Amino acid sequence: MSVNKVIIHADGAARGNPGPAAIGATIKDEQGKLLAGISRHIGSTTNNQAEYRAVIAALEKAIGLGARHVEFRSDSELVVKQLNGRYRVKNAGLRLLYQQVVKLIGSLQGFTIAYVPRSRNTEADALANKALDRL
Repeated sequence: MSVNKVIIHADGAARGNPGPAAIGATIKDEQGKLLAGISRHIGSTTNNQAEYRAVIAALEKAIGLGARHVEFRSDSELVVKQLNGRYRVKNAGLRLLYQQVVKLIGSLQGFTIAYVPRSRNTEADALANKALDRL
């Protein structure tokens, strides 16, 4: 399967900060057809690290599906503003994750990321919480 452009919604969640954490994401084509879903426990980490790990996992999956253009949606204002260059990445624990994301973005022909309220990110949120609930 190869698709040129995908729309990704992703979410990371941690119960406690740090605490047990998980990621969730949906990858859809431009018509809204679900191409892949991610729901995975990632160990103990902070919420912001979980958010970044969700971005990484979703981008890796999308690239594996052949995506060249990605529209990314996240309910993490921090991640969105850092990836858009509006906030600096000061936290050392996030810097390496940020660099991984930048490297993945570099392999794409087009990438945009935008903030969406949690109410518009329910599928990804549900997938992250589903993984947490399996613990």
